[in-house]
Amino acid sequence: MIRRLDKGLPVPVYAHDGDAGCDLLSAVDVVIQPGERVLVPTGIAVSIPRGHGGFVQPRSGLAIKHGISLVNTPGLIDSAYRGEIKIIMINTDRTEPFHVKRGDKIAQFVIQQVEEAEFEEVEELDATIRGDGGFGSTGIRA
Repeated sequence: MIRRLDKGLPVPVYAHDGDAGCDLLSAVDVVIQPGERVLVPTGIAVSIPRGHGGFVQPRSGLAIKHGISLVNTPGLIDSAYRGEIKIIMINTDRTEPFHVKRGDKIAQFVIQQVEEAEFEEVEELDATIRGDGGFGSTGIRA
């Protein structure tokens, strides 16, 4: 379910049949300066079914053409959240400001089924070949 908080904007739609993500639109005009991050409202709130999550992801065209990304990507909208979806955008371009206009497509929204895990505390975890090898453990050289 979706609630339009800004009646002047359309309900999000999928651009093409079979698309995984629908476009989220900006509810405001804003300029994002080089290196700056801003919180941009979308004018919508959603009700996501339990056992699902909404994932907000960057638009590839904005990334390659203008250096625009999302700070917390993917952003997670939990099923119990009922507030307005807001997008934390960042301008990674070193020199050019980016102008967002009301109604511009600013992010993709994907709803996916998610598992609710039950955590069981143990003294030791099961052994694997990787073990506790973390960042760079698969061959990235310093």
